[in-house]
Amino acid sequence: MTLMEKALEFEQRKMSFQTTSDRILASREVKDLILSLNEVYKETKESEIMDLMKRLTVIKQKIEKRLKGRKDS
Repeated sequence: MTLMEKALEFEQRKMSFQTTSDRILASREVKDLILSLNEVYKETKESEIMDLMKRLTVIKQKIEKRLKGRKDS
């Protein structure tokens, strides 16, 4: 499976991470995918890779937001 296929598969995966452990693993996985795609993008400059990285970043931000939780005021 190529890097692009892995990234697209992650993007299509149902995002129902029940436990904190699941969220941490997903966050690490998407971070690795983004960094790997970035290395490829530096060489090829393909716009579709950049678009994919942007979409994965949004997913990563949602996961991390859930991990941090609410702040009590």
